[in-house]
Amino acid sequence: MMTEVTQQPPSTSAQHDHGSAKLIFNWLKLAESALGNNSDRLNAINIFPVPDGDTGSNLYHTVAAATRALEDVDANASAGIALTTAATAALDHAQGNSGTLIAVMLNALAEPLSKATRLTAPLLALGLQRASAAAWAALSDPQEGTMLTILDTAAATAANFRASITQQPEDQQNSRKTLGQMTSRIVETVWLAVEETENQLAELSQAQVVDAGATGLLLVFDALRATVQGESLDPEILESIHGFHVAHPHVHQDMQVAEAYEVMCSLQLTPLDAATLRIGLNEVGNSVIMSPINTVEDDNGTIRWRVHVHVAEPDDAMKLIRPLGETENLAITPLHAGNTTVDAKCHPVTEATTEAPK
Repeated sequence: MMTEVTQQPPSTSAQHDHGSAKLIFNWLKLAESALGNNSDRLNAINIFPVPDGDTGSNLYHTVAAATRALEDVDANASAGIALTTAATAALDHAQGNSGTLIAVMLNALAEPLSKATRLTAPLLALGLQRASAAAWAALSDPQEGTMLTILDTAAATAANFRASITQQPEDQQNSRKTLGQMTSRIVETVWLAVEETENQLAELSQAQVVDAGATGLLLVFDALRATVQGESLDPEILESIHGFHVAHPHVHQDMQVAEAYEVMCSLQLTPLDAATLRIGLNEVGNSVIMSPINTVEDDNGTIRWRVHVHVAEPDDAMKLIRPLGETENLAITPLHAGNTTVDAKCHPVTEATTEAPK
């Protein structure tokens, strides 16, 4: 179990960082803390798509990479700059299915904020719609009852809330109070959606647990709510989550994991190469996730992609990847060995600091 991270309540001057880089940093730092403190229990209920017990660790390390990227960002920078910086780092250093999906979410959330100075309820609603669409598109075999369901729920809740405030004055729609109300509504509906995941996947129903990635995403959304409202995380939010308590065993340990490897890397690809690689990886493996890290083409007409796949042997994937270009942040992890290997270029963070962007 990783070193415990002490939760730090958001600053009492939170009203002065409305949607700025400081708010984004505080949100992700609080999410990192929540994931770090709950990583062991998230690992314990991690049985889908592979019962390898690393969802909590993967989410934690991915969000920690995003937070570290913000340490040199000016606190007065725009929310768009901050979230784009964090999302790029998260994708480049994403670990596992869950880490990759939360990085995809952050990347999509950043799109409507690219020219915005602060995060508002309307922009959050738009960002969540894009995040849901991007996450479904990134996966070759998307499944309900996972983080995808949670993103759908959050996006639908935000869209409904946005529709309910369209008659309000624009400054009220864009106020921090309204953003806080939207995040509260999102947490409420996401909590219910997490509870329902147990009934949406046969593997979860049999083990009598909820989805680990979905539960981790609930913590991330509650961290956003707490940051926006200037409060602490809800200490009881996981109290009734099925299978989550310390008294419950690590259910994944009793499940057989076939010998397989997780291959992850970043590389530059043309649109044709990206499509070809996805087809090839689907033929040799599963749990394929491919997501663009950015959408700006270089002089060769390529953009940067993050690639994730599970294969029987690493070379099954690497023989398809190597001819397409130089890889970066390459990580090859034996799934059957549990959570034992991390990307050497993404050093694990075992203790969070509370220093905000300068």
